[in-house]
Amino acid sequence: MNRPSARNALGNVLVRELLEALARLREDQQVRVLLFRSGVKGVFCAGADLKEREQMSEAEVGIFVQRLRGLMNEIASSAVMGLIETTRGLLPGAGGTQRLPRCLGVALAKELIFTGRRLSGAQAQALGLVNHTVPQNEEGNAAYHRARALAQEILPQVDIASGMAIEGICYAQNIPTQDRLEGMAAFREKRPPRFVGK
Repeated sequence: MNRPSARNALGNVLVRELLEALARLREDQQVRVLLFRSGVKGVFCAGADLKEREQMSEAEVGIFVQRLRGLMNEIASSAVMGLIETTRGLLPGAGGTQRLPRCLGVALAKELIFTGRRLSGAQAQALGLVNHTVPQNEEGNAAYHRARALAQEILPQVDIASGMAIEGICYAQNIPTQDRLEGMAAFREKRPPRFVGK
């Protein structure tokens, strides 16, 4: 991924390109493991491109989130296993609220989701969210080298398609809300959100 101006935020173009690349790779019988790597030093992925999403209609958001969920599901459960070199955040609507409770249990997942707390690599490892942390090297690619070393040992994870379907239904209820728009505006304006429950 190499979108430095947006810190590799997942927008329409990047999601489409990743889905197309995965479709091509799925047909290549020689591909056994896929490493997702950032071309932006110090950043893996900023999450969803909220500036782009704010400009979308409700229908466009629904279509985009469905494509994003497809991408995340493809990464999580495909025969081509993705190794992510660093963990930056949770993508609600894209499977995050299904994956996190499965990893941590419901209580801790709710705490992290509701507080929006950011975790360091060491904290993520202590919770079992990541298997390994590595000190960064001068080139900024230590995690990539560690992922490469592990790549041949990784097997695909179990399918979570039913959880993704449930999350999709739940997230679709959020799309037309004032609070969703307020959350994106607050993010853009770098201020705390003022949610009203609508």
